[in-house]
Amino acid sequence: MTDPPLAPQPEPTPVPAHQFEFNRPTIISLLYLASFLTLLSGLAGLILAYVWRNEPHEPWEQSHFTFLIRTFWIGLGCSVICAVLSLVLIGLLGFVLIGVWMVVRSVMALVAAQKHAPIRHPLKLLW
Repeated sequence: MTDPPLAPQPEPTPVPAHQFEFNRPTIISLLYLASFLTLLSGLAGLILAYVWRNEPHEPWEQSHFTFLIRTFWIGLGCSVICAVLSLVLIGLLGFVLIGVWMVVRSVMALVAAQKHAPIRHPLKLLW
């Protein structure tokens, strides 16, 4: 007795890969992350955030602009305080903490921007 021939299996349809979208908050977040390598890119991100905040945009982007502008200014203010405190070597640890804080906030904004989701609490100090 022979087994009946197997029907050919249909090939699985490829799942379209999610494309990385370069929307406005994503660009600003990437510039903030690049500021660890090139110092002026953070300033460029701040300028773009202020310019784009006043232009027509998607409703979910407004919270991103507020969140990213606050991230820059709070990070800069804390960096100045750490620079003064580094004279007594206390500020060196502060620079590491500020760097981690900036990376976490930038990545959070980046992930939310890819989902087209607003930042839930853009005025919070932490995350």
